[in-house]
Amino acid sequence: MSAEATLDQPKRHPLSAWFLRWVCSTNHKDIGTLYLFFSLAMFLTGGVMALLIRTELFQPGMQIMQPNTYNNMITMHGLIMVFGAVMPAFVGLANWMIPIMVGAPDMAFPRLNNWSFWLLPFAFSIMLSTLFMQGGAPNFGWTFYAPLSTTYGPPSTDFFIIAVHMMGVSSIMGAVNVVATVLNMRAPGMTMMKLPIFCWAMLITAFLLIAVMPVLAGAVTMMLTDRHFGTSFFNAAGGGDPILFQHIFWFFGHPEVYIMILPAFGVISEIIPTFSRKKLFGYSCMVGATASIAILSFIVWAHHMFVSGIPLGAEIFFMYATLLIAVPTGVKVFNWITTMFRGSLSFETPMLFAIAFVILFTIGGLSGLMLAMSPVDYQYHDTYFVVGHFHYVLVPGAIFSILAGVYYWLPKWTGHMYSETLGKWHFWLSTIFINVTFFPMHFLGLAGMPRRIPDYALQFTDFNMVATVGAFGFGLSQLLFLAVIYKTIRGGVPATAQVWEGAQGLEWTLPSPTPHHTFDTPPLITD
Repeated sequence: MSAEATLDQPKRHPLSAWFLRWVCSTNHKDIGTLYLFFSLAMFLTGGVMALLIRTELFQPGMQIMQPNTYNNMITMHGLIMVFGAVMPAFVGLANWMIPIMVGAPDMAFPRLNNWSFWLLPFAFSIMLSTLFMQGGAPNFGWTFYAPLSTTYGPPSTDFFIIAVHMMGVSSIMGAVNVVATVLNMRAPGMTMMKLPIFCWAMLITAFLLIAVMPVLAGAVTMMLTDRHFGTSFFNAAGGGDPILFQHIFWFFGHPEVYIMILPAFGVISEIIPTFSRKKLFGYSCMVGATASIAILSFIVWAHHMFVSGIPLGAEIFFMYATLLIAVPTGVKVFNWITTMFRGSLSFETPMLFAIAFVILFTIGGLSGLMLAMSPVDYQYHDTYFVVGHFHYVLVPGAIFSILAGVYYWLPKWTGHMYSETLGKWHFWLSTIFINVTFFPMHFLGLAGMPRRIPDYALQFTDFNMVATVGAFGFGLSQLLFLAVIYKTIRGGVPATAQVWEGAQGLEWTLPSPTPHHTFDTPPLITD
């Protein structure tokens, strides 16, 4: 374009330019950035709610809130962390990385990509607005069991149902985009068995999302008709069955657990080989294990319902099916350890988070095997043992892998190296306080403390005090993460294209920071 033509163009107002860049963007990098910042905002919001919960539980008796407000916090914390923090973070990583990993210029459906993101702020604005409505926010737990949510739910439950529908539509559109991009837009020569393992993990996760989000939509639609249109899907007085809700919810809910952890496996499988200076051990086994976990996740849902009165034969089937998932999961842990074995290891912040992930996720998995056994689940069910278990899976699992991925790719995104000192402080404080927070919960559960109660007997005081101190330590340590992001975006030591010595893949052939448009001409993959 000539200089004269450039001068003839009207200058855009800075606000208009910002609006066009971020609100109307169809660029996968911009949308990935929006997803990641949205996820961070929701993580901090859900974290504040967690600290309010732990403050209430610091000592027996009612401290700072009434029981209904406590139940509001429990419900909103779970919903925000699952649907607002973890899932959008992985979609953000997928948006940023999948096109530049497979040599594509963008995601397959850029405008759909924009829409899938912008549904989320509106969905969560609706959900958070319920805190200020008459009757309060939803107060029935993140699993919203009927009849607590249908017969006894506050009026704001209807807004919650609308928000869940919007989140589901967003997730399905994001998943369709991932599937179309990975299957149809790979660079010439990149066969499926040459895909980066993170792309495999996101592809399988996308199929899970497409399969189970309509099930969740069906459940909340039946809730809506039970509440307002005279149906009795879950109302025993009208011939329905509240247990039906549990079956439908957990048919969605257990694959949802793997929707939150399979992408984590992909991130860790990228990081460990890089800092071990070795190729990933057993690539094809890792792909097979990921697919096996996804398939098995559809036939284990009723292990959440051992105490609901399901037949003995069903209990035995779901117990063995659940124990079977330990096999492909164990394959993954074995492959990560073997990748590190005799490797030339270095311990930068992403690798520290990855190693902590392997160790602490394994602890969470072992307590999951305990819960999978029907006879002993009668003791553990609905106690703080369950709370300790799933937080060991989701915090050192999903959250640590997201943090590891951000530290790993942040220099590529910004063109600056982050502060390794601040990163390691963030890692060590987070790891210590996570264990201080969640490990005592196992003992509370074994001693008989029920979950979702705002008050408790005196004998549970000491462990609750320890857990609350740990929660505040973990929460405050995340301020270091904010400082790392801020400092890295503002400047720092320039990052090279390669960034990490042992990194391999198409994304490391691009300059740092990654240009706004990449791979207009697809690269040819020969190895």
